[in-house]
Amino acid sequence: MYELCSAGENSYYIQSPAKIGVIKLDDENVCLIDSGSDKDAGRKVKKILDENGWRLTAIYNTHSHADHIGGNQYLQNQYRCKIYAPCIECDFINHPILEPTFLYGGFVPNELKHKFLLAKESNAQPLEESKLPDGMSIINLPGHFFNMVGYRTCDDVIFLADCLSSKETLEKYQISFIYDIAEYLNTLEAVKQMDAKLFIPSHAEPTHNIRPLAQINIDKVYEIADIIINICKSPSTFEKLLQSLFEFYKLNMSFEQYALIGSTVRSYLSWLKSDGRIKASFENNELIWISQL
Repeated sequence: MYELCSAGENSYYIQSPAKIGVIKLDDENVCLIDSGSDKDAGRKVKKILDENGWRLTAIYNTHSHADHIGGNQYLQNQYRCKIYAPCIECDFINHPILEPTFLYGGFVPNELKHKFLLAKESNAQPLEESKLPDGMSIINLPGHFFNMVGYRTCDDVIFLADCLSSKETLEKYQISFIYDIAEYLNTLEAVKQMDAKLFIPSHAEPTHNIRPLAQINIDKVYEIADIIINICKSPSTFEKLLQSLFEFYKLNMSFEQYALIGSTVRSYLSWLKSDGRIKASFENNELIWISQL
C-alpha cells in the first residue's frame, strides 16, 4: 500500500484505498490527482515525493468526497500548492462539513463526524482547462456526485475517479453511493466508448479495457432498481424499503450506512418516480412509495 506505480512516461499512481495520480511536469515538479483520505495519507504521499526529489505544485481533485481530499490540507501546508476542483465540488472542499450534512439531510450527528465523511478544509479554487498542465484534459463524469471529473494525461492515461467500482467491491457492499442515477448511467455508457492506453479507477485495478467493468456497474444499477420496484409492489415507506434492502443484501445498519445508502436509495426513488415506474403519495401523514409496474 502507498507504492508508486508507473502508468506512462510521465504518469504514475499511488496504490492506496483511493488511488492517487502523480503527473510529472518536469524533472523537479509534479501535480497530483486527488490526495488520499487523511493527514496520514498526505504524509505518505510527501515521503514518496521526497524520495524522488519532486516538488508538488498543484492538486487536481476529481470530486469532494473525503477519501479523495483528506490529504489536501496537509500537502497544501507543506508545499503551498494550488488546489483545483470542479464547480460545486470546490465549495464542498472549502467547507467539508457540507458532505455529511448533505448525506444526513440535517445537522450532523457525532457518529458522522469522522475522517471518512468529514475531511479537513483546504483552500480550493474552481477548476478550469487553463489551469491544467500541458497535455492534460478534463473528462466530465457526473452521477456519482454533483460535478465529478476525471483526467486524461499526456500519456493517454485516464483517471476515472469513482465512476465505477470493482466487481469485488460491488459484491461486498452491493449498493454503492450514487447521487444522480440517470447521469451515472449516462457516464458509464460514455466510459464504455472511451479508448486510452490505460484506465485507472480509484477503487478498481488499472485496465486497458474498461468496457467489461463499466457494464458490470451498469448491470448492478438495474439490479437494485428492479429490487426496489419489487419491494414497492406492496406500498412502502422509505424506512421500510431501506430495511428490506438491507435484509435482501445482508447488510448491517449503522449511522454511516444509513446516511450513504439512504441517500442513494432516495436517488433511486427520484429516478424511478421521474420515469413513471414508482408513484409517491401521502397517506396518514406518511410518504408512501408504490411501484407502477
